[in-house]
Amino acid sequence: MGRQAQFRPCIDLHDGRVKQIVGGTLEGADGGLKTNFVAEHDSAYFARMYSRDGLSGGHVIKLGSGNDEAARSALEAAPGTLQLGGGVTDENAETWLSYGADKVIVTSFVFADGELKRDRLSRLSRLVGREHLTLDLSCRMRNGAYLVVTDRWSRFSSLPVERSVLEDLAEFASEYLIHAVDVEGKRCGIDAKLLNLLAESAPIPCVYAGGVATFDDVSTIEREGGGRIDYTVGSALDIFGGSMSYAELVKRPHRENR
Repeated sequence: MGRQAQFRPCIDLHDGRVKQIVGGTLEGADGGLKTNFVAEHDSAYFARMYSRDGLSGGHVIKLGSGNDEAARSALEAAPGTLQLGGGVTDENAETWLSYGADKVIVTSFVFADGELKRDRLSRLSRLVGREHLTLDLSCRMRNGAYLVVTDRWSRFSSLPVERSVLEDLAEFASEYLIHAVDVEGKRCGIDAKLLNLLAESAPIPCVYAGGVATFDDVSTIEREGGGRIDYTVGSALDIFGGSMSYAELVKRPHRENR
């Protein structure tokens, strides 16, 4: 049997608290910040829970300032099991790895003025090692193409998410994280077109996020992704105020462990 797609848990941090936020509203667009859920438990609680349940490769994402302490707390609660993203640069990447991050996730640092800065990406990759770097290519649709968005998903870059780009950038990172920002946090279903593009084109492990609302969506990712695309679920989970059972998702059969 081939590899089964894996569930990757998330800990999204805003103002030091675990939250679920509608993608694309962090900069006040579309009427302001839209929050789906604010957790009572702290970041370390979720990190320990994920570790207890045998989950690895999850994402701790700092959404803006004021989240360093909560991020470090999560990493230290379950060292070596989580990735850290949000404000990662060549000046702090090694520090986050020393706090217990398995990988660092980078987006905005390697983009400037809407353009990919290949020298920055290359320098960061050499600094931490390709095996410890995840490249965030989260994107939105514009004029019929998926373009990478940066600065907390508020700014379009000129870089398209397409086969040639995915193949070219694979030399710098060991994994891609790609949010379908137009459906992120809306529990409206996945972006099947983007999922198929990733399944057909990504030469390295890839994690899809955005719009997962039901177990049918998970089944679609498992089927259409051919076991090559892992996935995150956020707002739809009952631990974040949704209706999908986290416990049932954890028990979902895996044909091959990560």
